[in-house]
Amino acid sequence: MNTADYSSAAQSALYPPIQPYDTGMLTVSERHRIYYEQCGNPNGQPALSLHGGPGGGSDPKHRRFFDPQHYRIILFDQRGCGRSVPAAELRENTTWHLVEDIGRLRQHLGVTQQMLVFGGSWGSTLALALAETHPEWVSALVLRGVFTLRRRELEWFYEGGGADHIYADAWERFLEVIPPAERHKRQGNAPGVSDLMGAYYRRLTSDDPAVRLAAARAWSTWEAATSHLRSDPDAIAKYSKDRFAEGFARIECHYFVHGGFFERDGWLLEEAQCARIRHLPCVIVQGRYDIVCPFETAWLLKKRLPDAEFFLVEDAGHSAHEPGIEKQLLAATDRLRGL
Repeated sequence: MNTADYSSAAQSALYPPIQPYDTGMLTVSERHRIYYEQCGNPNGQPALSLHGGPGGGSDPKHRRFFDPQHYRIILFDQRGCGRSVPAAELRENTTWHLVEDIGRLRQHLGVTQQMLVFGGSWGSTLALALAETHPEWVSALVLRGVFTLRRRELEWFYEGGGADHIYADAWERFLEVIPPAERHKRQGNAPGVSDLMGAYYRRLTSDDPAVRLAAARAWSTWEAATSHLRSDPDAIAKYSKDRFAEGFARIECHYFVHGGFFERDGWLLEEAQCARIRHLPCVIVQGRYDIVCPFETAWLLKKRLPDAEFFLVEDAGHSAHEPGIEKQLLAATDRLRGL
């Protein structure tokens, strides 16, 4: 394991801003059309960037983790979020629909080479799901803030399983939307266990727009408030905007209450699944103080993939834009040029 310690005052390590040379909308079902873009070198090594959430949408900064002289950088907004339409749509929206969409996008763009697949948080989940089911599409993996939707991970962050103790002030604001009587599911006469995700899901799927929006803002800002080692007001402002919050919160909660639509809890980390990608070059970058996707999951993945490079950034939280994490991710894509 390699460790890294970078001052939070360091300048951004990313490549300069660039504009896409190609954008479009791809019809992936009778209901959904997804936005995509290509940047960098049209004849370069394909690199697919998978955004977080689910429901977060791509961001211009995501283009900047790759050398634009070398890489053909492909980004897209997953179903229901970003510039994809219809916004915040939950029907026909599962992990496996997204994997199929990547196949359609490869075909539409004429990508015949294997792709470097890059993703953090939910993006790491989708990257693993893609690689474990279609390893022939993948040349290498770069994963940050590893997340596999195990029940243990979800309870840590959304059910009062630990993150609430570290961000007690933000947690109180997260709880305010849900009446005390709805915070637990009853088991006979026992107090029951926490079911905050279920209570949120009822609100986020309500027919009342005001109810949906109040829940969406609370859900979204809870994540924004906890994603950086030092609070980032700009991130909180972005996540609290109505359109972003509703798509982000609805889609995240939809995926989480359904366990990521995986066959079993912990499916992505099972020995048989990980064996399918053990031959792939893999870089894992993890912030020591990542509250959203704690260190444990990345460490378990490293144990399943013993040849993977593992970089622990000692003074970082969850965000890809923590200075130390930016540097490690950029170094990874630079090292992987020429695969």
